[in-house]
Amino acid sequence: MAYLALDTATDYLSLAVSTPSGIVCHGEMVGQKHAELTLPRLQDLLTATGTELADLEGIAFASGPGSFTGLRIGCGIVQGLAFTLGIPVLGISTLEALAQASGQERVITCLDARMQQVYAAAYVRSESGWVSVCEPVVCNPEAAPVPDGSGWHACGSGFAVFPEALQARFAAQATAFDAALRPSAAQLLELAMPRFAAGHGLPAAQAELVYLRDKVALKTAERQQAGGH
Repeated sequence: MAYLALDTATDYLSLAVSTPSGIVCHGEMVGQKHAELTLPRLQDLLTATGTELADLEGIAFASGPGSFTGLRIGCGIVQGLAFTLGIPVLGISTLEALAQASGQERVITCLDARMQQVYAAAYVRSESGWVSVCEPVVCNPEAAPVPDGSGWHACGSGFAVFPEALQARFAAQATAFDAALRPSAAQLLELAMPRFAAGHGLPAAQAELVYLRDKVALKTAERQQAGGH
């Protein structure tokens, strides 16, 4: 029995497969080449771990938020494989996976959303898993949702892109900032495997993505106003 996970939500492609000895993960910066690299890298990972497609019992994927194109590519691949193999799928929030990657108990997650905005949320670890105390939103850094209390671990690419605004926003809440931390397919599997075991997997046709934003690009005038090109 094996499970597979794909994270194509950012420019960092991440794939993971569960094996008898644990989770094996592959990740690399691919920019916008998800369409051409995901399947070859997936085949390489399966070959390296001695895993056959027929061994798979379910596939997890990053359901967003993240890159519109990357998310659609990943979801399409997952649906195609799952439909062919007759196995269930599970979408996992990119921000929840980031919280899982932190290894902390109280986590503020913040990813760069382009267009001078961030994807932000806050999670607390409970016995049954992560509980969102600030629901995922897309917003300007200065408007990121602020959880109650202190002792929070703040992480994600948003803090690399907007360090001053976000550190000021969470100055009273966060005791540590990790701008380099990113979610990966390994965390998707850690979160998905218990859910698959509990029967929460869905048919491939029911796979859904969470964009949080309807608009995919700024108009020229908006970019100039924001200081872009």
